[in-house]
Amino acid sequence: MGGALRRRLVRRLDLEKTLTEVGVHPKPKIWLEQYTIPPSTAAEVLHIAANVYDDIVEKRVVDLGCGTGRLAIGAAYLGVAEVTGIDIDPVAVREAYRKAEAMGFKEITNWIAGDLDALRGCFDTVIQNPPFGVQRRKADRKFLEKAISIGRKVYSLHKSVKMNKRLARISGKGKFKPLPTTPSPFLKRFIERKGGKIRAVYSMVMSIPYTFNFHRRRRHDFMVDLYVIEGKAEISK
Repeated sequence: MGGALRRRLVRRLDLEKTLTEVGVHPKPKIWLEQYTIPPSTAAEVLHIAANVYDDIVEKRVVDLGCGTGRLAIGAAYLGVAEVTGIDIDPVAVREAYRKAEAMGFKEITNWIAGDLDALRGCFDTVIQNPPFGVQRRKADRKFLEKAISIGRKVYSLHKSVKMNKRLARISGKGKFKPLPTTPSPFLKRFIERKGGKIRAVYSMVMSIPYTFNFHRRRRHDFMVDLYVIEGKAEISK
């Protein structure tokens, strides 16, 4: 009852405001594609997972490639049973640990500095913003395969191959909502080959600020797709 009540009281905008307290990576590495997920995008992902599919509140959640912990800490804020964040970069994990402790979520958050292969067990929900494969082709595939194998449900962000003029137009006004879309044929085949089943795909706009010295604009807007996937994990009740 307490978790359900908390979920009803948390508005998406309140969640987004809370997530701004979780900072960006202090020294991002380009080869790891360490772009901190924007608070608006993280809030949309968590809002869909929590309020559309009921996959956050009182669930065991894991954030693969957690970075500084925005998705994991946002899930804690919404009322998970427990959430684990894992990232190969110890600098990012230390930032996530410190912020979770400062925000009062130390008891329900766990942090692992290591490769995805170090993670064992099954989880109700996997949330992830994996590398898009710009620097290393198909870098997101390892994350997807791991997520499908350990999660009952998976929420995974991927760069869209489509351009949605409506979303692109309204994104500049700051008034956009995720829209249902069709999956990439390539990702669909990969997900099904690994034993996952796509339940829905939502398109949204992601905006990242100037991060690396080769960037030419103060902000870059682009389309991403959130895949809602049924994984292979079986969770004992």
